[in-house]
Amino acid sequence: MENQTTYKKVASHEAEKGTFNTCLLLYSGGLDTSVMLKWIQEEYECDVIALTINIGQTADNLEEIKQKAIKLGAKDAIIYDAKDDFAELCAEAVKANADYQGGYALGCPLGRVMISKLAVQFASEFGCEVIAHGCTGKGNDQVRFESYITTLNPALKTIAPVREWGMGREEEIAYAIQNGIPVEQTKKSPYSYDENMWANTGEGGEIENPELIPPLENILKWCNTPQQAPDKEELVKIGFEKGEPVSLNGIPYDKKDLILLLNDIGGKHGVGYFHLIEDRIVGLKVRGVYENPAAHILIQSHKNLEQLVSTREENELKTFMDQKWAYLIYGAKYFEPVMDNIRAYINEQNKKVTGEVTVRLYKGNCEIVALTSPYSLFDENLATFNKSAAFNQNASAGFIELWNLPQKTAYQLKQTVGKKGALQEK
Repeated sequence: MENQTTYKKVASHEAEKGTFNTCLLLYSGGLDTSVMLKWIQEEYECDVIALTINIGQTADNLEEIKQKAIKLGAKDAIIYDAKDDFAELCAEAVKANADYQGGYALGCPLGRVMISKLAVQFASEFGCEVIAHGCTGKGNDQVRFESYITTLNPALKTIAPVREWGMGREEEIAYAIQNGIPVEQTKKSPYSYDENMWANTGEGGEIENPELIPPLENILKWCNTPQQAPDKEELVKIGFEKGEPVSLNGIPYDKKDLILLLNDIGGKHGVGYFHLIEDRIVGLKVRGVYENPAAHILIQSHKNLEQLVSTREENELKTFMDQKWAYLIYGAKYFEPVMDNIRAYINEQNKKVTGEVTVRLYKGNCEIVALTSPYSLFDENLATFNKSAAFNQNASAGFIELWNLPQKTAYQLKQTVGKKGALQEK
């Protein structure tokens, strides 16, 4: 297949043909990377080692992916289990109340951090000079992979075959059919997915055009629609220690198992999927459908518990820091030095986020209905609307007079100056 426009390499980290012998391909087994595995061998005349990182993607048969890579000519195919390490990144996301532009818990950006770190490690171990990824030239992941790889090891080069080839989804499907590459996507089912234990991202088809209503019953992989969800509510209790989730309904779980279990529970009740109009790093505005039931339940629970144990000023500043954390993670800045400072603040703030949160799940709704914490700032004697001697209401009027003084003074001055101005104009 020929390019309509010739791709020119301009960055110093882009590898040139003939300058390397072995390439490490970040291999998911899906359409893009399966086509890439075949194409790299032909175009670059090099050996390819396929690396698949297990970060909790449930739709994949990892052994089949390995055999598929070997069948397509990979010199070696590595499957690495990183679920426990990735769960630690997810716990960091909980402490930061991860949310990019309205419900997206940043599953894909966090996954790219994990995959990039391991890719650099395996490239060194297997003597690979180049790392290849299957990202398009319009997406965020090309920025994340190439930024992280060259940050962690500036000696490594990268190639992005989809970007070089410039092919679209239909061309990839045609190439796969011509080369006998089995893929899930078809012209009848055009959706593309990126999955790990923290989120499942759906793109393509009707999702792309915001004027169309996505047929969720054909798109969602983890979640029921509210119409399909059970007619009976379910209450779950989530325990936290220093901001990290540690138990469900009083039973201790490690982070990985807790996330996977809550994905099942939340998905059953249609909780945690979002249509998101998203601003990409490269400047495009796109739409995606994101499923992150466990992330949504954990983040909402954590956020409410954090608000209970923190002062108004703490909650205000934390909201700003959380948003900055989210935008940096989304924008391929996980190793930016300022992130160390933000993490230091977030970890310090979370030292008192300990307690238990009761959540009601019902037909797409996730409601925080009860909270307990030894660090709770709620004082029933002060907050009750019943008669209480603990709160001195006699002081309220004086407080109001001083609190309102700047506003009252500024407003009256504005009125006086405004009247003088009106008279002068006449």
